[in-house]
Amino acid sequence: MATAKKAPAKKAAPAKKAAPAKKAAPAKKAAPAKKVVAKKAAPAKKVVAKKAPAKKRAVNAAFMKALTPSSALAAIVGGKPLPRTEVVKQMWVYIKKNKLQDAINKRMINADAKLKEVFGKAQVTMFEMAGLIGKHLK
Repeated sequence: MATAKKAPAKKAAPAKKAAPAKKAAPAKKAAPAKKVVAKKAAPAKKVVAKKAPAKKRAVNAAFMKALTPSSALAAIVGGKPLPRTEVVKQMWVYIKKNKLQDAINKRMINADAKLKEVFGKAQVTMFEMAGLIGKHLK
C-alpha cells in the first residue's frame, strides 16, 4: 500500500511544480532580503570590535635597545650601537647596493668577503640572516 501512495505523489508533483514555481520565486527574493539585513548587522559588530584595539601599540623596548655590533658586523653597518631593526635595515642597504641578492632566487644572499665573516658561509637565506646577525650583536 505504501508503494501505491508514493507513485501517485510523484505524478502529482510535476503538475504542482509548474504552478508553485511562480510562488517559489517571490519566496526566494524574500530570503535574500533577510540575508542582506543579517549582513548589515555583522559589519556593525566589526566596527565595534575595531574601536577597542584602536589604541596605539606600545613599542617593545627590546627591539629598540641599542646593541653594539662586532668588528665584522661593524665593517658593514658602522661601529656605533644600533637597534636590531636598524642593523637589519643597514644590512639590506649593503646587500642591495652591492647587488648580493641572488638573481634567480631572491631569497638567497650571496656573501662577499665582509658578509662571509658575519654569516660564516657563502650563501644564506634572508630568513637565516637575522639569526646570524644576532650572534654579532651585544
